[in-house]
Amino acid sequence: MAQTQQTGGLGRALRHWRSTRAAAARAFPAASLTAIAEAIAAGELTHRGEVRLVVEKSLPLASAWSGVSNRQRAIALFADYGIWDTEDNCGVLIYVNLADRKVDIVADRGIDRKIDAATWQAVCATMTEGFARGDYQGATLAAIGQVNELLRQHFPANGARPNELPDHPLML
Repeated sequence: MAQTQQTGGLGRALRHWRSTRAAAARAFPAASLTAIAEAIAAGELTHRGEVRLVVEKSLPLASAWSGVSNRQRAIALFADYGIWDTEDNCGVLIYVNLADRKVDIVADRGIDRKIDAATWQAVCATMTEGFARGDYQGATLAAIGQVNELLRQHFPANGARPNELPDHPLML
């Protein structure tokens, strides 16, 4: 829920244009993506939430140029990927923008009523602080652990249910 003011312009557009898939793959190699998917799947067995991680190497150039904020992009992806469309209204998007080095969490209305913005901000800080040390996998797993614990507290599992969203992180 990092909601800092984002400005557009040439500098930001160039930073996003220079961001590469190779750099994203170094930050999140296949083994890390598998470990993250397993952590999401294991957590979802203990609560009714649906967690989705989306990692984007960079914004589309027009979005970077025009000043689309990390939060705005996260909300758009939340809608685009149907994370809002879970039966219990308990979808959670963890959005990582590698070019801007920002993390945002968007929670469905069922969860938003129970977990405040400051709590989500603390989870985002776990990730950005770890990313600053180059520990993408460890920081992401720690944050997913925090999200799973919050969901377990507020939305404990109540029996078997279908997995409504993919557990494997989406790399854009």
